[in-house]
Amino acid sequence: MLAVQMLAVQMLLVLLGVLLGGPGSEAARQSDQILFLPGLNKQPDFKQYSGFLDVGQGKHLFYWFVESQEDPAKDPLVLWLNGGPGCSSLDGLLTEHGPFLVQDDGVTLKYNPFSWNRITNMLYLETPAGVGFSYSDAKMYRTNDTEVAMDNHLALKEFFRLFPELRSNKLFLTGESYSGIYIPTLAERVMEDQDMNLQGIAVGNGLSSYELNDNSLVYFAYYHGLLGSQLWAGLQASCCEGGVCNFYDKQDLNCSAHVFDVKKIVFSSGLNIYNLYAPCPGGVSSARSEEGLPISDFGNLFRKQLPAQQPQQPRSSMSQHQKVSLDPPCTNSTPSSTFLNNAYLRSALHVSNQSLAWTVCSLELNKNYGRVFMDVRKQYLKLLGALKYRVLVFNGDVDMACNFMGDEWFVESLKQEVMVQRRPWLFLDQDQMQVGGFVKEFKNLAFLTVKGSGHMVPSDKPAAAFSMFSSFIMGVPY
Repeated sequence: MLAVQMLAVQMLLVLLGVLLGGPGSEAARQSDQILFLPGLNKQPDFKQYSGFLDVGQGKHLFYWFVESQEDPAKDPLVLWLNGGPGCSSLDGLLTEHGPFLVQDDGVTLKYNPFSWNRITNMLYLETPAGVGFSYSDAKMYRTNDTEVAMDNHLALKEFFRLFPELRSNKLFLTGESYSGIYIPTLAERVMEDQDMNLQGIAVGNGLSSYELNDNSLVYFAYYHGLLGSQLWAGLQASCCEGGVCNFYDKQDLNCSAHVFDVKKIVFSSGLNIYNLYAPCPGGVSSARSEEGLPISDFGNLFRKQLPAQQPQQPRSSMSQHQKVSLDPPCTNSTPSSTFLNNAYLRSALHVSNQSLAWTVCSLELNKNYGRVFMDVRKQYLKLLGALKYRVLVFNGDVDMACNFMGDEWFVESLKQEVMVQRRPWLFLDQDQMQVGGFVKEFKNLAFLTVKGSGHMVPSDKPAAAFSMFSSFIMGVPY
């Protein structure tokens, strides 16, 4: 009888261990703790962890978790995802809003006074498998929007198994660029998971609608002086009817030819597509291909507009066949690549021997990615319909990859109740109040621009970005 009782107690303890994380998860978490991070003169006062979250089917997603510098036990948990598809979220950590930023030498880290982990626990996840250090046992990197949302949800569940004490903390899902698709599709799953305390989402310079992004970019380019009156007249004559323009998928050869000219100007003339007013690192030649076509727009723009007289060039030319990295034009990922491929650093981060060399974006993943959602209105309306989640859509106003006008049109199309009309928002910069941009607030939803910023808002305007982020997390006016 005593033996039966002892067995029952043991089974209960095992069950509790499974539910609460258990000794197995504690050991795994301890093995993931980063004890020494190369590149820092002084190790941080907060804890940080890195390793792999297994999401089934032999897929292992790399994560880097930094605890809040304030009160990690009570502060919210914020998931951050970069976009692409196929780009690493460690780029967000090391060049945008992480606690330390990689320097040009690719060796040194410098503490970031505007780090988002000043007030929140930050989880950076490399997703999907095939991005950064994340890998699959089968080495097959073909996926799609729906599968990625499922894997990201499973990764969150695995994270909470390792860190069960954070399950009750407020959870926010955030990201930029193609995370305009990743974040709302993930939120649609998380909002139905009773084990997660979802509070809201924030998307920066996100791809919310292919159609609106394409149509708005042509207007953006013209009104920023890129196109000229002759090309604009041709676009108006061939792509517009009754005052309504369709630069997205109009089946007209003249329209397609004119849109192709727009695409060449925006992406192949040497302009920095991520910040119109910033220089192009690497020089103008780095933004051009031999065919005069964009080297890389990640396939997100003008997918349905191809001129018949100039057939689409393969995304990977002969010179690219040996490459695995899809380098965004007019950006410099060399410091991050140098830092993350250092053998000592990989050891400190517990990177698997199965992981490939780190690249900022994966060419293979991008080429084989299946785009399921052409817009995410349904996901946003589902979130807003629940009447309990905060939603922020923010855009640097000189980005051309995902321009502010397209996202503003998208937000307006949701037809939510307006609470505060469009107005300037302010932030404190070196003891002086400055205009950060403009904001329009709806019920549980805000659209916000960041003045003078490009695609990567925390990189271009770190003080303004931190002010915006703080207001969003705390639920106070911008």
